Amino acid sequence: MRNKPSLTASDAAKMMAACKAAAARQQWAVSIAIVDEGGYLLALERLDGAHLATPEAATGKARTAALMRKPSRSMEERVNDRPAFLRFPYIMPVIGGVPVMHDGECVGGIGVAGVQSDEDEQVAQAGADALAKS
Repeated sequence: MRNKPSLTASDAAKMMAACKAAAARQQWAVSIAIVDEGGYLLALERLDGAHLATPEAATGKARTAALMRKPSRSMEERVNDRPAFLRFPYIMPVIGGVPVMHDGECVGGIGVAGVQSDEDEQVAQAGADALAKS
């Protein structure tokens, strides 16, 4: 049996703080979701002014990144060639979710929603980078 890393509440808090700081620097009103490797929610925050639908979108993007072990961007690009991917359960093929990697393993995902998709992805990546630096 092998040992495998997993996210802690402290890790989620560190990543959430980094995401919030990145959004605040740009004055972006977003929702941020952090999930574990199975796509289960660890942290969710809707910043002041973020649209009411953004928490669901952020969670879907985070879950997609974690379950597919790659950015949700790749699924958005893939759907153009293979629309059947839209039938996958729990997959949201929209840019803004990134996997959280540790020692070459996917341990979760971060999703952001509320601004342009590339900007959402930028905020999510700030959170993933914060964990990588620790």
